Amino acid sequence: MSKVTVIGAGNVGATVANVLAHRDIVNEIVLVDIVGDLARGKALDTWQQAPIDSYSTKLIGTSDYKDTKNSDIVVITAGIPRKPGMSRDDLISTNANIVTSVVKSVLEHSKNPIIIVVSNPLDVMTYAAFKAAGIKSSRVFGMAGILDTARYRAFLATELNVSPKDIQAVLMGGHGDTMVPLPRYTTVSGIPVTELVKPKALDAIIERTKSGGGELVKLMGTSAWYAPGAAAAQMVEAIVKNENRIFPVCAQLTGQYGLNDIFVGVPAKLGKNGIERIIELKLNKEEKKLLHESAAAVKEVMDVFDKM
Repeated sequence: MSKVTVIGAGNVGATVANVLAHRDIVNEIVLVDIVGDLARGKALDTWQQAPIDSYSTKLIGTSDYKDTKNSDIVVITAGIPRKPGMSRDDLISTNANIVTSVVKSVLEHSKNPIIIVVSNPLDVMTYAAFKAAGIKSSRVFGMAGILDTARYRAFLATELNVSPKDIQAVLMGGHGDTMVPLPRYTTVSGIPVTELVKPKALDAIIERTKSGGGELVKLMGTSAWYAPGAAAAQMVEAIVKNENRIFPVCAQLTGQYGLNDIFVGVPAKLGKNGIERIIELKLNKEEKKLLHESAAAVKEVMDVFDKM
């Protein structure tokens, strides 16, 4: 059994802790926030839920990184959302400073943990965490693809009026407008989605997926938390249980897909060591072109960070 630390007790971080507690697969979850009472309150609330929903995972909330000692897995959700008048560069600078500081604080008390980044802008924050951590890139990666594919699968389930359980999909590239859903690798109980959904409807679903986060911000005035929190918890579960599940993960590429020294979403096998293997699909020309365009957009943002 493991100890998991979740940094940031906002909506996403609190959801990660709550969903993970319900899975009942770790001994302890430590919820850390600069506002210690917020973390303490949310951890206590979830602990008081344990007798009702029958789990034994202990939770504590804190603002003191000493409480994170000997964490096996660390999930970073800390950061600020983009505010009106704030440029993308401002957001990168602010959140990169937060992520870098968090990683250094964690590593003072835990040796070689697996780090999962959820903070935005996701791809560059994963890169910032990797640079700050100084550990193998197979142990520092980002959660975006599980959330993006979940949105894609949910929209397909609505279109087809089928259970989302039966839909499998692969999605690659950066987290945002340049992501690359792959209809050729999308199936419903093994049936290619292209046999079930007309091209025009499928294109509309793909476009909706790309702007899935923005759609929720418009509806709620803030970014999503239930699905992102559950997605990060699913990654933790795959690692804790050494499931070797294949998920789209924001990972460092070292030549795969013809890309080098970039953090971008690709299918990867997750197990006890973090990323056990990056899966290299045989993309066709158009798919590869879209992936490289997405990677170029991510590289631009990474360059902004490098120049700071």
